[in-house]
Amino acid sequence: MLTGLAPFATVVLVSLVVLFAPQSATPSTLPPGTDKVIHMALFAALAWTGRRAGLPVVGLAIGLVTYAVGSEVLQGALPIGRSPDAVDAVVDTAGIAVGFIAARWSVAQPR
Repeated sequence: MLTGLAPFATVVLVSLVVLFAPQSATPSTLPPGTDKVIHMALFAALAWTGRRAGLPVVGLAIGLVTYAVGSEVLQGALPIGRSPDAVDAVVDTAGIAVGFIAARWSVAQPR
């Protein structure tokens, strides 16, 4: 049975807010590149909490990559004043890899 789904569900909800907030609700004074750091951290957190919840690697990886690409497409299609960015999807995918590595490393370490 899957355990610890609450942290994963919380990160999913946070990701929905971060990825689909209207442009007018996002800070415009952040240093350049901050959005890429946020994307990487967000998708790393999704992968890490998903693995810690016991979700299977392959299914989680496919789901998260689909979410990364789909969120960019939706940002361009929804009337939220945002535009899709292929680099964000690449950074999201790198974040997924980081999250999987961190989850594997954290399980391998003695507690």
